[in-house]
Amino acid sequence: MESTIFSLLPPLLAIIMVLVTKRVLLSLGVGIVSASLLVEGFDPVDSLLLLWESFKVSFWDEGLNTSNIYILLFILFLGIITALVGLSGGSTAFAAWAVKRIKTRRGSKLLTAFLGIIIFVDDYFNALAVGQIARPITDSHRVSRAKLAYFIDSTSAPVCVIAPVSSWGAFLISQLGVIFATHAVTSYTPLEAFMLMAPMNFYVIATLAIVFFMAWTDFDLMPMRKHEKIAKETGKLFDTSKPNPGELQGNFPENKYGEVKDLLLPIITLIVITLLSMFWTGYQNSNQELNIFVVFENTDVPISLFISGLLATILAVLLYLRQLKYNPTAKINFIWKALVTGISSMLPAIFILIFAWSLSFLIETIGTGQYLANLVAENNIPVGVIPVLLFVLTAIMAFATGSSWGSFGILLPIGASIIMAIEPELLLPVLSAVLAGAVFGDHCSPISDTTIMSATGAGVNVIDHVMTQLPYAITSAVIAAFGYLILGLTGSVIIGFVSVVLILNMLFLVWNFKSKKEDFKQG
Repeated sequence: MESTIFSLLPPLLAIIMVLVTKRVLLSLGVGIVSASLLVEGFDPVDSLLLLWESFKVSFWDEGLNTSNIYILLFILFLGIITALVGLSGGSTAFAAWAVKRIKTRRGSKLLTAFLGIIIFVDDYFNALAVGQIARPITDSHRVSRAKLAYFIDSTSAPVCVIAPVSSWGAFLISQLGVIFATHAVTSYTPLEAFMLMAPMNFYVIATLAIVFFMAWTDFDLMPMRKHEKIAKETGKLFDTSKPNPGELQGNFPENKYGEVKDLLLPIITLIVITLLSMFWTGYQNSNQELNIFVVFENTDVPISLFISGLLATILAVLLYLRQLKYNPTAKINFIWKALVTGISSMLPAIFILIFAWSLSFLIETIGTGQYLANLVAENNIPVGVIPVLLFVLTAIMAFATGSSWGSFGILLPIGASIIMAIEPELLLPVLSAVLAGAVFGDHCSPISDTTIMSATGAGVNVIDHVMTQLPYAITSAVIAAFGYLILGLTGSVIIGFVSVVLILNMLFLVWNFKSKKEDFKQG
């Protein structure tokens, strides 16, 4: 049943169950079990062994799987830092400071969107760090956690996929190098090609444009409108009846002695040490070649995140310990409570992530991605629809597998092979369509690790995040698909780009009119 239509069953089962039951772990578990049974022909013993293997490889794969372990530890560090910052009064102090300077909901939303673009080194780091910085500010202005998660998710992967100095950029530039060598492409270097592909990523352009429109206005689509209305009218920022990864449950006494630096210093340490560690590991892995793009191509993001998380946690502890001298409510045993609280707050995200990794391993084993890729490779397709078709196919693959990078790895080479045999001039637009489709599918998938991390960073339920983000992601995708269709039919990137910009402008005019109409009705 490998690489056949049956390979679609496990991810579809998991996704349908998530949407119906709203129980992520149960749904992922069903997908994992069904995939194990299909791979092993329903043999119970072999299926059980494969099930064990799918979890084991997340931690031990012919040796210690340090990448995944470092990422899990970094997530735990983020939870601990959040708890320590709350304990020291840093969050309260920062919120009070920000409220004096950022006096509007619009300002808090725009700040979040800009932070998402500025912190572009890695999507995991972006999702969690932006959440830590922006959450106190958006909370104070009654911006719903669902809206915060949307801003985080829609500025993390979209920015990373077009930023050459990022973990995504390094991976994709190396992929392009292999593709160019295979097809003897010498017109441009992989780095030049990557830079040229950025304006061809129509989904990213549409997504970022819509993010800033939504940040500037109070207009919202469908489920998000409900969340925002409740937040504005009642101050209830999320559904407290649902488990929210990253949401602290500990009770600490109010700390009036906290300062803004109690929040900012750990976050700044995270950012600076991550960048320095990425540069250092990349420098070492590239035989000490002092070239920024070569360095980031060889960097070790997981260990860089681990180092920065550890040092920021130590700093957060020290910042609280200094309060023992002048804060009568400060107690040293509260640090242990903060550690436990921080770790507990991140356990839901940890478990979901481990289950998502297990399902991804089994989906790769059963050949879901390869089956979808073969649908294109084995059929005669008119050149004009190849960009939009690959955009849609990659989106389906990323949605079903929950992996952007897995979709890149499979469909970038296939897309290149198809277009090089038909119309080599469209190589970069086709590869851009694959990148765009992967990010779109990832945005829509409840089993995607970046979706889970964005919900964790915002402190909102994963399913609430998925359902409120879907209308925005689908809108951006429809615009992007139209742009790729125009590009394919005309053979002109400029015409495709202009068509996307024109549609966005018309859409914003309509939305702006509706927004003003709603404001008029409300008085």
